[in-house]
Amino acid sequence: MNRPSNQLFDAYFTGAEMRAVFSDDGRLQGMLDFEAALARAEARCGVIPQTAVGPIAAACKAELYDPDALAQAIAIAGNSAIPLVKALGKRIAQDDAEAEKHLHLGATSQDVMDTGLVLQLRQAIGLLERDLASLGATLAQQAERHADTPIAGRTWLQHATPVTLGMKIAGWLGAVTRHRQRLQLIKPRLLSLQFGGASGSLAALGEQAWPVSQALADELQLTLPEQPWHTQRDRLVEFAALLGMIAGSLGKLGRDLSLLMQTDVGEVFEPSALGKGGSSTMPHKRNPVGSAVMISAATRAPGLVATLLSAMPQEHERSLGLWHAEWETLPELCCLVSGSLQQALITLAELEVDSERMRGNLEQTRGLLLAEAVSIALAQRIGRDAAHHLVEQCCKRAVAEGRHLRGVLSETAAVRNELNDAELDRLLDPAFYLGQARRWVERAVAEHRAI
Repeated sequence: MNRPSNQLFDAYFTGAEMRAVFSDDGRLQGMLDFEAALARAEARCGVIPQTAVGPIAAACKAELYDPDALAQAIAIAGNSAIPLVKALGKRIAQDDAEAEKHLHLGATSQDVMDTGLVLQLRQAIGLLERDLASLGATLAQQAERHADTPIAGRTWLQHATPVTLGMKIAGWLGAVTRHRQRLQLIKPRLLSLQFGGASGSLAALGEQAWPVSQALADELQLTLPEQPWHTQRDRLVEFAALLGMIAGSLGKLGRDLSLLMQTDVGEVFEPSALGKGGSSTMPHKRNPVGSAVMISAATRAPGLVATLLSAMPQEHERSLGLWHAEWETLPELCCLVSGSLQQALITLAELEVDSERMRGNLEQTRGLLLAEAVSIALAQRIGRDAAHHLVEQCCKRAVAEGRHLRGVLSETAAVRNELNDAELDRLLDPAFYLGQARRWVERAVAEHRAI
């Protein structure tokens, strides 16, 4: 039995709605929308008769065409627009031979494909904006919930001074907010009409070229660029780079979360569900399967972005091969990022937090992660170098003797001369050494809500 290929992993790595945008029907409909809009624009400008618009528009429905047959024709024609326009013309001619004469007037294949792609990208951006906004709202809620939950800060994968879980989540939130802002800024540049005809001059339409261009941009609700961009691909590459950054930020989130889920850490967990994250042999396993998708997308995205960057130096007015390299690359990037976003939404909504384990881990180094707090307090009384050396010696002794730093400090006369028991207790309490952690949460949440 023949089955569609490449379906086994789609539900895991790709958002279903984004895959629908870049399905065969989605691609065809984007190009057909261009052809229908071109007919309307040219009729508005008096280039073709108004009577041609209805028959052309009626035939511009993706479900009327056979993707398998078109795929075979594409292998010969070299792009998807040539066989599609032929099939479209035949269908129109069946009902109105006169209308078929006015199809595709003044356009070229790349106009159809590039503008069709831009229409797909507009849908893609809508999905990304929706999911990023939802993820931002979830992160804001979680950051506020855990704004005062102490957790060991980790630098070079080692315990550092304490932070809060809310501060860590606020860092993830800040990146999401900036990506939402970037998407807003990129839209006027990216969502831009491609309409240049054979070599970009629109000579076939004579003096009507500019009015038709304006009308076509209006019909499709796209910006009208200063000139066609057949071989100037910076718009698409800018978007690809942004997708790469979104993937990277989500990968950072997934990396942090998976590290916090490690057996030896056990502080934060992806939500549990029947059959989720298990092992084929080890019944006890609880693997970070959502984080795996985020990390995977962040790993794959740079190569796809690099492909689009490599395809930028396109030859003269129309490219050979470099343009072709874009066709599957940018859609795949969109699908990867959408899948990563879907997993982030599932994971963050029901995040499981073990605050008791966090407190236990904060004590794992027996007070050492607060040595900086003691050193700074002493520095104000005996000088920085002397304080640093004194506390460093106390830390070494605590490690060598397997003792808590608090006990060693209490027994050290040079420390006791400057700090009493109450001061030492406070300095070695993580809750009193969180700095601006709450402020960072408040600012990140305010930035999120300001969009």
